[in-house]
Amino acid sequence: MATTRTLDGAPGAATLYPRAVAGSYALPLLRRVPLVGPKGSRELPDLSFALQDVALDRGHVADYARVCGFDLRDALPPTYLHILAFPLAMRLMTDSSFPFGVLGLVHVENRIEHVRPVGTGETPSFTVRAEDLRDHPRGRQFDVVAVAEVDGERVWEGRSTYLRRGGGSGDGGERRERERDEPSAPPAAEAIWKVPADIGRRYGAVSGDRNPIHLHNLSAKAFGMPRAIAHGMWLKAHTLAALQPELPDAFTTDVRFKLPVLLPATVAFSSAPSAGGRTFEAHDAKKGKPHLSGSFTAL
Repeated sequence: MATTRTLDGAPGAATLYPRAVAGSYALPLLRRVPLVGPKGSRELPDLSFALQDVALDRGHVADYARVCGFDLRDALPPTYLHILAFPLAMRLMTDSSFPFGVLGLVHVENRIEHVRPVGTGETPSFTVRAEDLRDHPRGRQFDVVAVAEVDGERVWEGRSTYLRRGGGSGDGGERRERERDEPSAPPAAEAIWKVPADIGRRYGAVSGDRNPIHLHNLSAKAFGMPRAIAHGMWLKAHTLAALQPELPDAFTTDVRFKLPVLLPATVAFSSAPSAGGRTFEAHDAKKGKPHLSGSFTAL
């Protein structure tokens, strides 16, 4: 039977990340064991977390807009509700019933359905759940689904797809996955972005997503990265900010996260018209390696 736990307030990073570390395996530098592994049941819990009538802080919205590159408007940036739902997602994934440790999960895709603009004076309510645990050539995948409502009306929905590596299906799909990530001749850049070394800390401060792989080179190396990497959702937000004048009031946007952006970085951005919207890409400006591909389509 489905269970919904309604929280009195958003969980804080000070409690969430210690829970995440406790629920994952030890750091690779301390023990030579996989970072991810089974934490209990192999099934997703039939569990949701909810948060009601969240008051929006206009100053915080402005800070987020500046870090991501959005123009300041009366309506929220289309990715802003993701960071309000993120603490609920973390609370779900650090629950004792959740089958995987958080640290080491890879955010591979994100889909947002922006049903209508949400004003800074509105008070959205959130529900977050996990669903659709499935096999993947590199391991197992599942979706974390966040729904935002205002006065009972669904105004926004985000779906984040996570990969837990290990024990893949072995059906040849892994090779095809690698081929999709191989560098190809990128399209001509319409913008070149100099991504600073501190963008992980800046985005982490405004979003609450303080995963160690984004904050400092030393902490990133402790979790197997060569140096700190940019948040995938910062990169998605930054690409949508570049397209902000063209975004309709109601649209869906899908992105696939590819190779990480090692900080600092120089990233090339390109886009092209498509049926009902645009496609877009971000890739390494020097080597052409892909970081992100995506699109938006009017509803």
